Amino acid sequence: MPTLPGPARGDLTDAQWALLEPLLPAPAATGRPPVRCKRTLIDAARWRTRTGAPWRDLPAGYGPWQTVYDLFRRWKQDGTWARILARLQAHADAGGLITWDVGVDSTVIRAHQHAAGAPKKGRGKITE
Repeated sequence: MPTLPGPARGDLTDAQWALLEPLLPAPAATGRPPVRCKRTLIDAARWRTRTGAPWRDLPAGYGPWQTVYDLFRRWKQDGTWARILARLQAHADAGGLITWDVGVDSTVIRAHQHAAGAPKKGRGKITE
């Protein structure tokens, strides 16, 4: 009897999914019902961005790479990924899980002399 594969390493845990699911856009009221669940598609997009592999190398267990790519691209264009990130950051910040301390050491910030408007050799003003 065949068994279903378990979650891959790096896939969303049930606790992570419970936090993420309410942040997802509502499904369309019209059109074809989805064949794959959003959790599988998000796991696939996360696998691809984590590994840096081409979309075509997506493991078959996640479904067709074109489906995952289409969802990833649509959510990027309509700002869904940015909204999810902002909400997750706000949730983590409210829970005290993020420290926003930023340190900048100005001793390593340098500019070339030409960046300050110094004249360049051999490029004087042309006079008529």
